[in-house]
Amino acid sequence: MTPSTTGRRAVHVAAAMAALTGAVMLPATASAQAARPPAPQTQTAQTRTQPTAPAAAPCRNTGSFESWRARFEQEAIQQGISRAAVAAAAPYLVYDSRIVGIDRGQRFFAQSFLQFSDKMLPAYRLQKGAEMIGRHAALFARADKEFGVPAAVIVAFWGLESDFGAGMGKDHAIRSLATLAYDCRRSDMFRGHLFDALRMIERGDLTAAEMIGSWAGELGQTQMMPSEYLAHAVDWDGDRHRNLLKSVPDVIGSTAKYLADLGWRRGEPWLREVRVPAALPWDQADLAIQHPHAQWTAWGVTQRDGKPLPAGGPAASLLLPMGRLGPAFLAYPNFQVYLKWNASLVYATTAAYYATRLAGAPPLNRGAPTIPALGQEEAKELQQLLNRAGFDVGVPDGKIGAGTRSAVKQAQMRLGLPADSYPTPELIARLRAGR
Repeated sequence: MTPSTTGRRAVHVAAAMAALTGAVMLPATASAQAARPPAPQTQTAQTRTQPTAPAAAPCRNTGSFESWRARFEQEAIQQGISRAAVAAAAPYLVYDSRIVGIDRGQRFFAQSFLQFSDKMLPAYRLQKGAEMIGRHAALFARADKEFGVPAAVIVAFWGLESDFGAGMGKDHAIRSLATLAYDCRRSDMFRGHLFDALRMIERGDLTAAEMIGSWAGELGQTQMMPSEYLAHAVDWDGDRHRNLLKSVPDVIGSTAKYLADLGWRRGEPWLREVRVPAALPWDQADLAIQHPHAQWTAWGVTQRDGKPLPAGGPAASLLLPMGRLGPAFLAYPNFQVYLKWNASLVYATTAAYYATRLAGAPPLNRGAPTIPALGQEEAKELQQLLNRAGFDVGVPDGKIGAGTRSAVKQAQMRLGLPADSYPTPELIARLRAGR
């Protein structure tokens, strides 16, 4: 399971306690425009996250869990969920303070792209991914034909999220969801997922006892939150159940469908490593800015090996996950699907890069030998300094999300620094000095 954030993929979003997060809203799901919660923090995979909003002020729970539970059960029945489904879930509708502790203490995403990708993409995961593509070639061909999603893209998520089913989590989803729905931080989001978990029981996808997954409530080999599972899972093995814990056909088909539903564009690239010149207009390196290959070529951007970019193709953004001194990529419209899957920019870039490797790309150029990276406390100080300088980044929390990166770019432009949106100790020093 992938480490989590605050809501995406459940909580993964809202936080992904992501150190580098993109702010892309997920589409509304079956019941509650549910965002995903942060997923379990395992060394194997990474849970999805959802767009991060500015950090909320600390909150306090009021009222007992027992009274909350009674109201929740009554509301579930009023929504048309059967009493049988509610009764089946009842043994697991309990409060677990450990889950709240995990949720509030996540720091997995406070890493640079290279730190994170090095950890998440060991050699065996590349080898196993290639092996899975060959072993299930017929299923991947079907997924490509029906949904237009390449095998490498599906397999990269499969490997990162659960290590191909080896690390789906050990917590009961209903207990986790009930705890997080009661907790004051993101109660509405998790209530939506909890209602949909009951609907999954009622539909017959999984029994209550089978719902074992991440601490944030994600389920299955590609870690879907219940609302995502309910809305996007498919039965590809013909047994009339959508079992993303045990059925490889269901996992592959459902992951492909979910990506297509998020907007995957058939036949188009998602990420291309490039070489950039020293004199590039750095303020154009922004996921909100797209240019055709011809413009990037005019500015001196080439393919990784120095050859010209292909003529034509979709417009692309220049992605510098570690600033102008680190790896450089052109990110195409399909890259936005990665950010919808998990709003953490570190995670999305790692997943997209993993897929390019499975599709035949060589290892990336790591850039300068040493690239400064901020720790969480330094990032928090940077946010405080940005706020003081007139850039509103919300409550400082040490998570460098889209809002902070935008403010970093504006501050760099004001101070005459290369505006590559990458936070550095140099920027902190200049902001401390007030110039």
